[in-house]
Amino acid sequence: MTAEMHAEPGPTPAEHPIDVVPTDEATDETPAIEDFKDRFLDRELSWLRFNERVLELAEDDSLPLLERARFLAIFTSNLDEFFMVRVAGLKRRIATGLAVRAASGLMPRDVLERIWTTARELSERHAAVLRDDLVPSLAEEGIQLVRWADLEPDEQQQCKTLFRDRIFPVLTPLAVDPAHPFPYISGLSLNLAVVVRNPRTGKEHFARVKVPSNFDRFIPLGNARFVPLEDVISARLKRLFPGMEVVEAHTFRVTRNEDLEVEEDDAENLLAALEKELLRRKFGPPVRLEVEESITPAVLELLVSELDISSEEVFRLPGPLDLRGLHGIADLAREELKYPAFLPSTHARLAEVESAAPVDVFKAVRRRDVLLHHPYDSFSTSVQRFIEQAAADPHVLAIKQTLYRTSGDSPIIDALIDAAEAGKQVLVLVEIKARFDEQANIRWARKLEQSGCHVVYGLVGLKTHCKLALVVRDEPDGIRRYAHIGTGNYNPKTSRLYEDLGLLTTNPEICEDVAHLFNNLSGWSRNAQYNELLVAPDSVRSGLVELVDAEIEHHRAGLPARIRIKANSIVDEQLIDALYRASRAGVPVELLIRGICALRPGVPGLSDNITVRSILGRFLEHSRVFWFAGGGDPSAWIGSADMMHRNLDRRVEALVRLPGEESKRAVTELLDLAYDDDTQAWLLEPNGEWRRNEGTVHLQAALIERQRHGHRPVSSAPNRR
Repeated sequence: MTAEMHAEPGPTPAEHPIDVVPTDEATDETPAIEDFKDRFLDRELSWLRFNERVLELAEDDSLPLLERARFLAIFTSNLDEFFMVRVAGLKRRIATGLAVRAASGLMPRDVLERIWTTARELSERHAAVLRDDLVPSLAEEGIQLVRWADLEPDEQQQCKTLFRDRIFPVLTPLAVDPAHPFPYISGLSLNLAVVVRNPRTGKEHFARVKVPSNFDRFIPLGNARFVPLEDVISARLKRLFPGMEVVEAHTFRVTRNEDLEVEEDDAENLLAALEKELLRRKFGPPVRLEVEESITPAVLELLVSELDISSEEVFRLPGPLDLRGLHGIADLAREELKYPAFLPSTHARLAEVESAAPVDVFKAVRRRDVLLHHPYDSFSTSVQRFIEQAAADPHVLAIKQTLYRTSGDSPIIDALIDAAEAGKQVLVLVEIKARFDEQANIRWARKLEQSGCHVVYGLVGLKTHCKLALVVRDEPDGIRRYAHIGTGNYNPKTSRLYEDLGLLTTNPEICEDVAHLFNNLSGWSRNAQYNELLVAPDSVRSGLVELVDAEIEHHRAGLPARIRIKANSIVDEQLIDALYRASRAGVPVELLIRGICALRPGVPGLSDNITVRSILGRFLEHSRVFWFAGGGDPSAWIGSADMMHRNLDRRVEALVRLPGEESKRAVTELLDLAYDDDTQAWLLEPNGEWRRNEGTVHLQAALIERQRHGHRPVSSAPNRR
């Protein structure tokens, strides 16, 4: 799970009760939707509630122990990114005078203050889970996270030897005095604030020692015992300051603004501008200071002063800080303390039958569309094989693909390079502005260009977030196009951790739409009309609103009407108001939202017919599904777009209408299981708090079990030509 994922909410202030304008009894008028002044929950506070649900998984003693440790690490990474991007953005708007009231009715300063309060409470709870629960539980299983004082003499000697031979040569103590200014503290680095005393003069001096990030965060001592790296360094500080007395040492960590701002007026220089901005990212202003609770007032005052940070942004926590390193503990080879082993299977339509040779993907997709559900369906034997076979097939004339994020050793990249070197026309749209993957994508873009691929960066002012691949093949009956439209990135590694859907099809209308979209992205075409796709920023919002309004009309006509949506987030006010209209008209609306939800369900007179649930677990629920009863003729759409302003206004996104009754039935079955009352989930209350139900079925475990028994909740649909 990345910075995009992964507890019953604690005492978060901020979400005040909804302010309902009462009905005028004299005229018996129903208040307008706009009269519900507090109908939107705050997006930033909703995100904190999401990370609280991640923390609750770490607290859940019914989960395997090492998986709980991993959820603690995920919580840390999530909160880091939240401060680097969202909190940094709030501070920037306040500083530049661009602070405007949010849809929730809160001003940025109000949101910021509530973020500090809530994030501090969650961080303290997070540290307490490790100290009071995980560490004792791990010790019972023979895995010990210990501090320096707990080490045996032989273990201390082992650490001293490691320090002398490997750690000491890497360290650079930086003094602070009139001749040495306060050093720059890089974002998310772990540091030691050290006070030393000159024994001759009695004068004290401050120094900073950076804890190197290229060593294990928790040093293995043997026998499954681990000690934090900073403890080893702290115990040997005398080696760094010979002739001085070490008075005190405390760990601290700074989070900085790492959101990028790139001017895109000159598209030709976008690559250079982005590289320049990536260098500046390292020097963003601080937005959070984490310190070990043992820190003395004098040292803390110095850090706060030198970093120019406010007292509200200081988080005093029990050590150790930076629990991202718990991923290393979670990776220990103790399978009995992890989720049961799971191996994705090849989709039945793409599986080898008698021959040892891989199935011909083109032949399989010509027979019928293939709807994939990752990670239950293997990415490598479906999407990856599709691209690899296209690269090797002499009948393939062209390959077009979008790349938003991919893995460091991507076989997709290698296949595209092979195709270009074989003389095929290869167009790759690389989104070099994918947050925190910019540097890697710049590298891929240059490598692809050098191999002969046509590389473009999309449209000025928009991120290209859609997940599309198009293969053009010369066949005996003429040119045929094959398309893949997905909800997740072309990344073989995250495909094993992210839950996503994808459609492989030769449907002529869909392939024609995908071809037009690629032309829009690579050339001057501005065709915004599509038959089977909704494309942002032109038609995703308006298309979804039309589909919602159509359900209202179906309900009024006495026909079947229902709306089901599965997404990562819902923030867009227009779409939320459309769902409120549907609810007020009597249409049942069921939302499955993993992360941010700005919609208030269950408010009398506004959202009585809306329910919101959230499912978190082993895999990151990442697919986006939009399902409509359609008056008895259901339609289902999948794609890359969440219901957020950035997705609908500032990104190129694509949703595809699933062709064929079998595909729609498969998605319906998946949603039925997710929405079943007995399926474990968190339920959103009208006041913005989440309550965990007591269901006995876990969605992901149930889908794994179905896969093992050969039952496919997501199936294949016959091609309709």
